[in-house]
Amino acid sequence: MTDTPLLISGPFTGEEEERLKNACPSVRVATLDAVGGLSEAARGGIRAVAFKGHNRFGGAVMDLLPNLGVIANFGVGYDAIDVSAASERGVKVTNTPDVLNDDVADLAVGLALTFFRRMVVGADWVASGQWPTKGEMPLNRKLSGSKVGIMGLGRIGREIADRFAAFKCELHYHARSEKETPGWTFHADPVGLARAVDVLVVALVGGDQTRNYVSREVIAALGDRGVIVNISRGTTIDEGALLDALESGAIAGAALDVFLNEPNIDPRFLELENVVLQPHQGSGTVETRRAMAELQLENVRNFLEGRPLATPVN
Repeated sequence: MTDTPLLISGPFTGEEEERLKNACPSVRVATLDAVGGLSEAARGGIRAVAFKGHNRFGGAVMDLLPNLGVIANFGVGYDAIDVSAASERGVKVTNTPDVLNDDVADLAVGLALTFFRRMVVGADWVASGQWPTKGEMPLNRKLSGSKVGIMGLGRIGREIADRFAAFKCELHYHARSEKETPGWTFHADPVGLARAVDVLVVALVGGDQTRNYVSREVIAALGDRGVIVNISRGTTIDEGALLDALESGAIAGAALDVFLNEPNIDPRFLELENVVLQPHQGSGTVETRRAMAELQLENVRNFLEGRPLATPVN
């Protein structure tokens, strides 16, 4: 075995990668597909993996690392990692929760505001010179006071709901169970939630259990004034059904930060005028990405030094 205990895999920035490399000896692979190309001695020495990205991290890769003890994920969502396979092999998984809640919640509200007040259109109205030639742009919609539904009232969902409450919105939500939320309306059925609101904000965790959770039926229940905001994972929405509804006018529009097959999103989105599209940048601020990197590194260090993990998943 070698004295290189850390494997780094994923699209880390230079600063993030440098922080990891300065912490302990490491080996870098661009993707997990390259793990098999490492020598047996190198693979045998790896005890921790600093992981970032959405490529599948399954049991077959774990088996190539016989002394692996922890997979430290960069991000709150860890649906790319087969946690069951890790648990079966005695491998711990960690993530980086809480430190990104504010940024993701801010973006969710920003997406809704951008859609309702047509701010992208407004910016172009000024930049293209239409303001002096065509006058005021067409009127848009008011967000304050809307009926907002949160699909998934976890840490991030709660932060989103609190922000919409400040906009004097009527709050509805769907979760595994009813929460202590005086004045907010719980819906046990996702279709019932969609039917009750103007804005449906998807804040579900990713993974097989929530795949297409926002189904064709949920989308139809939203109605032709309804707007979907998604800051969770592209997998949580039946994307084909969403595109059909957007193209037909069955719903008013969507504001999306996540998609299937990122970054190669379905070209049908690019033909639509009733969407606001963002490049999966929910946690994408300097401050939050630094905090995420520090928490990931804390988990790596704690494992290698025999201390309790800061944010274990399993």
